[in-house]
Amino acid sequence: MIPEIIPILMFVVLCIFLFMGFPLAFALGSVGVFFGFFGIGPQYFGTLITRIYGIMDNFVLLAITLFILMGNFLTMSGMADELFRALRILFGPIRGGVGLAVIAVCIVFAACTGVIGASVVTMGLLSGPLLLRYGYQKEITVGMVAAGGSLGILIPPSIMLVMMADLASLSAGKLLISGILPGVFLGILYMAYIAIRCGINPRIGPPIPKEELAAIPLRARVIDSLRNGLPPMLLICLVLGAIFSGIATPTEAAAVGAFGAFFMVIAYGRFKWTEFVNCLYGTGKTVTMVMIIMVGASCFTGVFLGMGGSDALVKAILGLELGRWGTYVLIMVIYVILGCFIDWIGIVMLTFPILLPIAKALNFDMLWFTSMLAINLQMSFLTPPFGYALFYLSGLNIEGIKIEHIYRGVVPFLILQAIGVTICTIWPQIVVWLPNLMIGK
Repeated sequence: MIPEIIPILMFVVLCIFLFMGFPLAFALGSVGVFFGFFGIGPQYFGTLITRIYGIMDNFVLLAITLFILMGNFLTMSGMADELFRALRILFGPIRGGVGLAVIAVCIVFAACTGVIGASVVTMGLLSGPLLLRYGYQKEITVGMVAAGGSLGILIPPSIMLVMMADLASLSAGKLLISGILPGVFLGILYMAYIAIRCGINPRIGPPIPKEELAAIPLRARVIDSLRNGLPPMLLICLVLGAIFSGIATPTEAAAVGAFGAFFMVIAYGRFKWTEFVNCLYGTGKTVTMVMIIMVGASCFTGVFLGMGGSDALVKAILGLELGRWGTYVLIMVIYVILGCFIDWIGIVMLTFPILLPIAKALNFDMLWFTSMLAINLQMSFLTPPFGYALFYLSGLNIEGIKIEHIYRGVVPFLILQAIGVTICTIWPQIVVWLPNLMIGK
């Protein structure tokens, strides 16, 4: 009975700690150490040290640090500010045009940062008050910012995809490239929804006043958009092109991206020593947070796997005899539920040791299956009550925005994300077509 009882007890104790307010890293670590010592014995600590050293010695994970640094440099450069200002004027005459500009900038910014906190906060501060001032409905305002900002975890460079590739023993380059089309496709779904909704009811998203547009000729708008849009697009193409062509590994491409982003800081005339130091400090804090959660999760999963918990749960899920696609739907539903309570790092670290053996037993393409889990995790940032994008927006204290506006505003975009997951399931080539064209790994 031990293999069946231990995982249940571990998850029960972990849930108790989480609902008591303990940070995820320390909840995972303490549960792992307790059950490891009393379940396996003192020799568990030697295994734990080996696992932690394996995390420290993993060259692939260095890409996480460099992608975060790249995103912070781009935030420091003010690139998103200039690009949004240009696209706002360009799309302004269209009903819902400023909303379309928000999603467009979110897609570009997502391909530059890899961290949703930066995207949601930056776009919330830039566009939130402006959209409300132009008469946009509160719900659609916060909904588009939360949904567009969360694309940063799916469109490469994504620290989540790097971590998932490492845990799943997949090519980090291929998994990163697999996020491009689904991420852009979700962005197009958001833009189509905004355009249709505002086209039917212009009071939800009115165009920019003609008086303001009249002061700027169309030619000047186009030139301004190209001037502010080309540098980040070139940086994106440089990083992703190096990975796609096989010229560089994701870690090497991340280093090039970080250097390019730093060059943009200088080119935009935004370099200041105080902000540079704050940028490095912020990167260190974010990386430390990610790594300490990985260490805590390693404590937990080491015991969980060592005592046969994974095998027991795999047999239990397969024993339900739901069939190949019934089990797949169950897994997707489990991810949506977990996303309501746990952040993506905890979900990935807790579930991969259980779900990946199930996927292999059911003969799923592991690249496609892992990518689908990543696409599904996009929803975890918007699912009430604990979606991280919701907390980021709430913490901005935008005038007139209450938590109920945020919860109502994300519902249509959650439905769009569910539609996106369904379409990528029915047509898997959306996910695997680009990775299969890659040269090398």
